[in-house]
Amino acid sequence: MQDQDFLEYVVKALVDNPDDVKVGRQVDEMGVLLTLDVNASDMGKVIGRSGNTAKAIRILLRVVGMKNNARVNLKINEPAGSSSESQTSSEERPLASKSVDEALEDLKL
Repeated sequence: MQDQDFLEYVVKALVDNPDDVKVGRQVDEMGVLLTLDVNASDMGKVIGRSGNTAKAIRILLRVVGMKNNARVNLKINEPAGSSSESQTSSEERPLASKSVDEALEDLKL
């Protein structure tokens, strides 16, 4: 449980809405999986520029896990109603996930 307490402490120090931070913990044959839920407005702070903050948190969690002989992984849950959950039709998808034909059709070439 040290890993769960550590994650909660670090994330609560980063965000503007610490009361919305929720950390879940599951143990299976693959190791420990920590799941993190934060307020939608705090996602950027937790992920960081180019994902660097999330990457650093994951590295620190692995170090905490090595101390306890456990493999610790982190899954950051996307808040309900966020923009990427609603992107289902081809018109709403970002250009990078469209097929070449769909992209060309959008450009009217």
